Parts: sequence; structure tokens; C-alpha cells
Amino acid sequence: MKHHQCPGSIAPAHTRRGFLQQASAGFGWLALNGLFSKEATAATHFPAKAKNVIFCFMDGGPSHVDTFDYKPMLKKHQGQPIGTRWLSKKSDSNAGRVWLGSPWEFKQRGQSGLWVSDLFPHLAQVADHLCVVRSMVGELPLHGQSNLLLHTGRTAGQAPSLGAWVSYGLGTENENLPGYVLLNNDWVPNGGLENFGSSFLPASHQATVMRAKGTPVDNITPGDPAATQRRKLALLASQNAAFAHQSSDAQAIEAAITNYETAFLMQSAVPDLADISGEPGHIRKLYGLDSPDEHQRLYATQALRARRLVEAGVRFVEITCPSFDGNNSPWDQHVQLKLNHEQNARITEQSVAALIIDLHQRGMLDETIVLWAGEMGRTPHTPAVKEGCGRDHHVNGYSLFLAGGGFKGGTAYGETDEFGNAAVVNPTSVHDIHATILHQMGLDHTRLTFRHGGRDQRLTDVHGHVIKTILA
Repeated sequence: MKHHQCPGSIAPAHTRRGFLQQASAGFGWLALNGLFSKEATAATHFPAKAKNVIFCFMDGGPSHVDTFDYKPMLKKHQGQPIGTRWLSKKSDSNAGRVWLGSPWEFKQRGQSGLWVSDLFPHLAQVADHLCVVRSMVGELPLHGQSNLLLHTGRTAGQAPSLGAWVSYGLGTENENLPGYVLLNNDWVPNGGLENFGSSFLPASHQATVMRAKGTPVDNITPGDPAATQRRKLALLASQNAAFAHQSSDAQAIEAAITNYETAFLMQSAVPDLADISGEPGHIRKLYGLDSPDEHQRLYATQALRARRLVEAGVRFVEITCPSFDGNNSPWDQHVQLKLNHEQNARITEQSVAALIIDLHQRGMLDETIVLWAGEMGRTPHTPAVKEGCGRDHHVNGYSLFLAGGGFKGGTAYGETDEFGNAAVVNPTSVHDIHATILHQMGLDHTRLTFRHGGRDQRLTDVHGHVIKTILA
């Protein structure tokens, strides 16, 4: 690991850390040191502004021109052909398509006057906490590739996710919990599980999945008394270590030792964290747990769990949005834009706003980054203006927001043109967002590296710049 070494002296053999250090023959000791970070905390490259990230992933592509990027010219020219001037390979477009105005009104919100549409009445109330980036530019207007780009910095996959890099760089603050938790709703987005994987990083840094419905984590209930489980774990670790001595690549074996230990420790912590029944009534209502809509209740459950997880020391938590119609890209409204965007907004936005409010009230927002993003935006045009029409794939200019963690609230960075068709001021890449998030976590994206395939790999590859103007 090139980025830094975890401090801490060699532990005596009779302690748990000492046993695992000797059992693993030292091959994976840095990964284990990251796991037991209450006793040895990973160093940062420079003082961190934030300690945790909560990523609210809006899979499918929320429409930027219907949420945070106000474009009155769309209504003025609605129904008129876009012509050849506005064609782009980063958009589903042809010259015969026509402009489509937003069905929602925009207003300036809060003291900052940030433009937010009526689609998001709850997020409008926390506008002064939002740092909206309105000039995102992707690579391909395809869900799978764009999801992978957003999560891993690559369109082809086979690379660690942002959450895995954060876990690798910083470890967890709680020895009973992993560094990266995925709050999922029993479906996999386009791009598959690689969106949440560790790839060539040790497997201990991939996401641990916690489901919204049913048992949160499989096999979490102890099958034996703790002392018996500990003896079994010790035997298994020693057998794995012996196998590692004979293996040409001990990394996977070392990760397995770490993962078994993590699973053992999680048995005491996860059930309590997943159980939100003891939360005060006003908090449950704030998140939307009293909603008659099951999908909204499931999302509210995961948002509240996200706060509890970062409060307990998990570095990176991602929440996926539930699919109310079985579509594995919930915000992907090629038709029925108004009906389905309103459904998605009703399911998610109250809980995201509640998360920001709750973190702020607890004094945690300054050290927690809340990232709200889809993998793309949507076209400001449509094949024909008619009832039930929609918008198509668009990565030529779109929006996301960050809140907390040292980002300037109540601000907008970058601009698209007058129709929201392309980023024209401060075009911003996913690599720039990744670099800036790592910077706020105290990590230099150019120095957070892992040797693989003959070179030092990093999340941002050879790209990315810290966007200092959006930092407080």
C-alpha cells in the first residue's frame, strides 16, 4: 500500500490482534490494522474536514432541468425542433426532437436563493445546505457504463468503488463494523455488483450489504456461544494462514481472515444498529416512516440507518433507491416523466432532507458528506410533446449536490447553456467529484494508490482535480 502506513506497534501474540498478525504471517496486516482502527487509526495525508460519506444514489438519471437547473427558455420554445446545433454524442438526440419545458415550477429557496423546483418540496427547505454542481459531464449515455463511472471512475468496471477506496484509505472507526456498508433494496442496478466491489483491493473493503426488508444481513445470528465461535474462528484463521504460506497470492486468503473476523464482530453490533424502533417518534416522522407508501417507508428506514451507521463509525454508506415498478433504473423516465418523477421524489426526497436536518441537529453534518447523484441527467428535449412524454439519456450536462462535510451550502457551481443541453461554465467530471470528496476526507487522490497490474492504480486514474471553489 503506497498511500500511507497505519501506525501502531506489533501486538503481543496473546491478544486478538497479535494472534491474527501471527496467523496471517503479516501478509494482510495493514488491512487488519485498518479493521481494528480503534487501536490503530489510519493516518490521513492532511487534516480532514469530513469523517464519513453518505451517498444517496438516484439510479436511472433524475432530470436536471426538472430539479436544480432552472431553464425558462425550455417553456418559451417548447415544441420547437432543436435543430442540428444542439446535437451531441453524449445525448439521445436528433435534429427533429423538440424542446420540452418542465412541468414543475422553480423558485428561489432559503436565504441563499438557490433554485429548486416544486418536485422537491422537502429538499427546498434545506437549500441553504446544498452545494449543487450544475455542470457535470459524463462519457457515455448508457446506464451500465455511467453507473460504473460514477461508482468506480471507470466505464468498463474491474475497478474498486469509491466506498472501497475510502475504506482502504481510512479503515473503520468501529472495530465491530466494516468501513463500507450498502443499504440496498433487493435489486442490483445496471453495471452489477461491480458498482460496490473492491476489485483488486483486499476483499475486506467491498460493501457489506444491509437490506431494507426482512433480515438486514444474512447469517448474522450467532450459531454458538461467543467463546465457542472465537475458538472456531481462531482455528479457521490458523488453517487459512497455513494455506497462505503455500499460495502464490495470499491477498484473497488474508481478506478472508479479515472478513471472518468482521462478521464475528458484527453479530453484536448490526442487529442493534438496524433496529430503528427505539428512535423517537418525531425522528421517525421526519424521515417518513409513517408514510402509507411501503417504498417510502423502506427508503426512510435505510436513510435513518445511514445516520445510525455513520454515528457508529462506518466511513462510507450508500443508499440505493427502491424500484416501485420493477425497473432497475428507477429514475429512467423515457415516458411518463411527470407521473414517475413525482413517484420517485415522493419515495426519496423527504428522507434525504430529513437526513441532512438530523445530521445538522446532532452536530454531525460538518463532518459528514451527503452526496446525492444519479449516473446521468435527462434530455431537455423529447421526440414529441404529448401527454405522458418523457426525457431520454443525457450526460452532456447534468446536476448533483453535496451537503455538509465542508462544502459551501446554498451555492451552485457551473452552468449549462440556456436550454440545459450542455455544460458551458466549469465542466466537471466524476473524477473531479471523487478527488474533491477524498480531499475533504484528508486523502490526496494522487497519493491514494494500490500497486496492481504493474502500476500504481488510483480511483481517479490520471484524471481529476479538487474543486476548491465549492469548499468552505
